[in-house]
Amino acid sequence: MRRLRRRATGPRAPIALAIPALLAIAFLLLPLLGIITRTSWSDLGAHLTDPGTTQALKLSLVVSAWALGLSLVLGVPLAWLLARVDFPGKAFVRSLVLLPMVLPPTVGGVALLLAFGRRGLLGPWLEDTFGLTLPFHTSGAVLAATFVAMPFLVISLEGALGGLRPRYEETAASLGASPVRVFFTVTLPMVAPGLVAGAALTWARALGEFGATITFAGNLPGTTQTLPLQVYLLLQESPEAATSVSLLLLVIAMAVLIALRGRWTGTPHTARPRAPADDPGPAPQSDTRTSADVTPDTGDTGAAWPLHATVTGFNDLTLDADAGTTIAVVGPNGAGKTTLLRALLGLTPRAHAELRLGNTDVTALPPHRRGVAWVPQDGALFPHMNASANTAYGLRARGVPRAEARRSAQMWLDRLGVGHLAHRRPGQISGGQAQRVALARALAARPRLLLLDEPLAALDQTTRAHVRHTLRRHLDGFGGVCLMVTHDPVEAVALADRVLVLDDGRTLQDGPPREVTRHPRSPWVARMLGRNAWTGTATDAGVRLTDGGLLVAADPLPPGTHSLAIIAPEAVSVHRDKPAGSPRNVWPGTVREITTSGSRLRVLITSEQVPDLVAEITPQALAELGLAEGSSVWTSVKATETTVVAL
Repeated sequence: MRRLRRRATGPRAPIALAIPALLAIAFLLLPLLGIITRTSWSDLGAHLTDPGTTQALKLSLVVSAWALGLSLVLGVPLAWLLARVDFPGKAFVRSLVLLPMVLPPTVGGVALLLAFGRRGLLGPWLEDTFGLTLPFHTSGAVLAATFVAMPFLVISLEGALGGLRPRYEETAASLGASPVRVFFTVTLPMVAPGLVAGAALTWARALGEFGATITFAGNLPGTTQTLPLQVYLLLQESPEAATSVSLLLLVIAMAVLIALRGRWTGTPHTARPRAPADDPGPAPQSDTRTSADVTPDTGDTGAAWPLHATVTGFNDLTLDADAGTTIAVVGPNGAGKTTLLRALLGLTPRAHAELRLGNTDVTALPPHRRGVAWVPQDGALFPHMNASANTAYGLRARGVPRAEARRSAQMWLDRLGVGHLAHRRPGQISGGQAQRVALARALAARPRLLLLDEPLAALDQTTRAHVRHTLRRHLDGFGGVCLMVTHDPVEAVALADRVLVLDDGRTLQDGPPREVTRHPRSPWVARMLGRNAWTGTATDAGVRLTDGGLLVAADPLPPGTHSLAIIAPEAVSVHRDKPAGSPRNVWPGTVREITTSGSRLRVLITSEQVPDLVAEITPQALAELGLAEGSSVWTSVKATETTVVAL
């Protein structure tokens, strides 16, 4: 039976492109084949073990190693600067980094000679002050190799840093880590592929450097005569030996490229495959333990940190809160919720916050010294650390001994029901589990101000209830203030003492959850709570709606007032025929959608007379009315069931 070969899927290359591409491959391959075919294989061992060749090889290894070290010391900070900091002349500096890659090597050697030679800009000073003469010295060969090779490291690492989301570094700073600690414990480990790729290319380029070395450092055996310079001499004296040494350099270069497998810029370890499901694991610890068992691990026991903040810029508001207050921040997308949190952290130029925590003005302090912990929407767990190390990170950044930090981290992981995942990395746990670890990390850091950006969004309903209960228990004894961005009205009511409603960076409403839910002053909040919310202008009878139609209300506002009319879905009656009797608001419409909401059904009805309306009915009523999508119906709302508030 004949086997059918699977043909590769994907577009086929047009002939007009395939032929030039094949010619290009042949053009690049033939010179390499020339070296391989012309190598005297019988004399290869003798050529490579020749004293002059071994001496040049040893010197090349020394020079390339020193060049790599110097490139790491100078190039890594330069790559970080180019990737993370905006400054005048940045484009010029980047061009300066690229220049040695396009500059003829001999011109580079001349430039080095005119800068560091005995008659150069710095050469006389180096010689008089330190007795250091770079030309015709091994140090000169190192300098030349570094000049032409360091750009490979800088460009590779800058690309990797550019692909790393700053949120990881910002989160580390919010946990109390200084910029230097963040760089070495978070940034460098996460861009390791780019760093390794750049270092390998830098070393390979330094090993093969010729033009700048011979021009600046000369060709002195045992001093500056590296392997490429040895090849140059052997071409004149022994072409076969030159071919053998060239083959050695070719093999080394190819080995480096094959090892890198084309990862010139590397990719930070930000992509992480999640587990397919949110394994709930052990439930978070219940209240059956003693009070000593559940006391938060904090160095500020008994301390109170009330909040005063004046925010300007995109957000323009003043925020005051007593110690122990939890504020739910709600509003539509683009309202400035996350910007507010980042302003309090000192991480955004869009808004500036004058921030006082307790009696301490932290406005001028950098993020890592503010005592403000942040849980971003995606958690931003460090992918190169396991859950235990992630949770202990803030404590270690503040100088807590390793053993104590690990014990505290395990306690918080246990309390949030993910203690059994302590030795797993973020890529080995589900999104919901990762969110709980991120929450444990923030709580373990002993903050004075806690900022939560939708902390429970990734959790299923059962786990969310457990974690909400644990968080509520912690916040009850928290001496600071907690700001929590949420789109879940249950979270706002269950966790918050106040609800702050934002729109376009401004405060629309700030009050207790009960007041906000009963009398929302934002259409978005009303809809978030499941209400029908229509804007309009007050009249003697009710509200003239912005989208058309008139709504009769029992308690209208003064005529001309910009108003918000709120109707609960359960106050909307649905009929198949036009109702008679007391309802003052009656409109025809069409059923567009029927969805389940707990034990009841929500029916979306469109009408030409008023905006879309949502009614809530029982399954029995649905069956009796015989409703389906597309059914013609009548809706009615009593004037007494309509709440009108001024905007």
